[in-house]
Amino acid sequence: MDWKTIGIGALVNAALTIFLSWIFLPLFFLGPIAGGFITSYLSKGFEDYEVMDEKDGAVVGTMSGIIGGILIGLLLILGLGNMDAINGFISTGIGLIVTAYIIIQLSVIVSLVLGLIGGILGVVVKK
Repeated sequence: MDWKTIGIGALVNAALTIFLSWIFLPLFFLGPIAGGFITSYLSKGFEDYEVMDEKDGAVVGTMSGIIGGILIGLLLILGLGNMDAINGFISTGIGLIVTAYIIIQLSVIVSLVLGLIGGILGVVVKK
């Protein structure tokens, strides 16, 4: 795997998601899709064969989504994200540790699924 490309996709994923959630929260889903798309579009293939198919794009997009989701969760916990959602969780009495766990899990799951979709789209466009 091309880990540099996966890292670039994860950083694009995290930065775009945080930026778009500041502008208009429902646009956040474009970040993971763009990260998975960039990762699979820039990937050159694996060791055994030259051409990537949709399965390979899904794998690379998923890896980008997982790493990007962890980055998004950490950035949200550190206060660089949409603070209204985090304050709503904390004010319900759930607690900071549980809130942090929920935020990281949700961001990883959503970013994983959307990165997978973006990875498949990147391979389809590349063909």
